[in-house]
Amino acid sequence: MKNIWKNYKSTIILLGAIIIGAIGGIIFGENASVVSPLGDIFINLMFVIIVPLIFLTVTTAVIKMDSPKRLGKIMTRIIIVFIIMSVISALIGIGVTKTTNLVDSQDKTNIMELLDESEVIDTELSILERTAKLITVNDFTELLSKNNIIALLIFSIIFGLGIRKTKEKAEPVKKLLYSLNDIVINIVGIIMLYAPIGLGCYMAALIGSYGDYIAFGFLKTFVIYTITCIFVYFVVYSVYALLAGGKKAFIAYWKNILPPTATALATCSSAACIPVNITSTKKMNISEDIVETTIPMGTSFHKEGSVIGSVFKIMFLVYLFEMNPSFWTILGVALVATLLVSAVPIGGGTISEMMILSLMGFPASALPILTVIATIIDAPATVLNVVGDSSSSLLISRLVDGNTFKKKKE
Repeated sequence: MKNIWKNYKSTIILLGAIIIGAIGGIIFGENASVVSPLGDIFINLMFVIIVPLIFLTVTTAVIKMDSPKRLGKIMTRIIIVFIIMSVISALIGIGVTKTTNLVDSQDKTNIMELLDESEVIDTELSILERTAKLITVNDFTELLSKNNIIALLIFSIIFGLGIRKTKEKAEPVKKLLYSLNDIVINIVGIIMLYAPIGLGCYMAALIGSYGDYIAFGFLKTFVIYTITCIFVYFVVYSVYALLAGGKKAFIAYWKNILPPTATALATCSSAACIPVNITSTKKMNISEDIVETTIPMGTSFHKEGSVIGSVFKIMFLVYLFEMNPSFWTILGVALVATLLVSAVPIGGGTISEMMILSLMGFPASALPILTVIATIIDAPATVLNVVGDSSSSLLISRLVDGNTFKKKKE
């Protein structure tokens, strides 16, 4: 019992605080929002540390790599794993929604009333223009924003390569970056001491504000989506861990995955989970350079919960408007739309939702319907988005370094 408490003390306290917060939100309803500022403090602290954390971890990871070939090898494996895992998630979503009618006929009238409150969103930018805005910024200061994580990630890789190319002359800078990286990691540890209070209050305010927001017409979608996420979380990710390193990888995965799960569930923000996820995933016997490249990159480019969510949004409107799109159309639109989802809390994803409406030919007035769906599935979707990055790190580690768990045993 002592060993369990020793190994899982922080996780137990964190989960306990979240459960207490959720109960408080249910009991006090909207009045629970009074503690929202205490939750916002934690979220803001995490957001503040994201920029230096990503820059320093990615840059130092590039510097530490034995050769530039390793960086290319890691990046190639990241892309392969992200694509395969995203396609598998989309297939699971399609399989579930194809066999279950998400919209009952008696609910259609009530849901269609949301169309009267629609707003038209500007969609003039092409896919190439959106991509350019995603991976670059027009001013250096804009790199210092959590809203430009991909641009920051790319800059960090280039900066690390620049240091490698400078060789001996860059040694003072390398030592400074190593020291700053250690300092930032310790700062994350200090911030996490406040996590139980911050996450508990954030959950209380979240449940209090949105507990009654789920109308019966959308409840069926929420329940089916949540069950699908639970299946992926426990079954699919366990299979990935076993493929990555057998029983030892499975144990290491489940021993360390609860902190990022709890943080994701409480904050509904992939970006806010980056510090916790990096710390937890490093404990899974994965090389630092793999973790410090995969987790930040996965925050924007690897969103399995959002992929499944996009499928559910598409199929919800398919049943609502009684359409019959092809399998490949649903798969393609879900994958393309998810790549444009921003790593922000509730309220993000409008571009993705408008992309779904545009590519599928649905009326723009259906946006409020997708907004409701996005809101009610946000928590379980974020959990899969975050945990999927940890799971993918195990698979990438297997492809890059081989079975490290077997080597450790030997």
